[in-house]
Amino acid sequence: MTIEFGDGDAVDVPGVGPVISNEFAQVSVNFDTCGNSARLRLEDLRSGRVRFLDALELETLIWLSDERLTSLIDPSDGRWRGDA
Repeated sequence: MTIEFGDGDAVDVPGVGPVISNEFAQVSVNFDTCGNSARLRLEDLRSGRVRFLDALELETLIWLSDERLTSLIDPSDGRWRGDA
């Protein structure tokens, strides 16, 4: 699995898988099919923290208002406090 960008370059790190990154975060994205249903496996490559999201959790993210999503994205709400 790879991620394609407009310039045709794919970001696929050996041993990690597809990586989405910018100046603020580096996250590997993979599918986990070991449970009852497929889940998305997300890993923060800077901290090593892993989160699994099922279909309902992903749909919830899609339906969040911009205001609520913006408040979730604010890194000062937890990430910078050393709560990893």
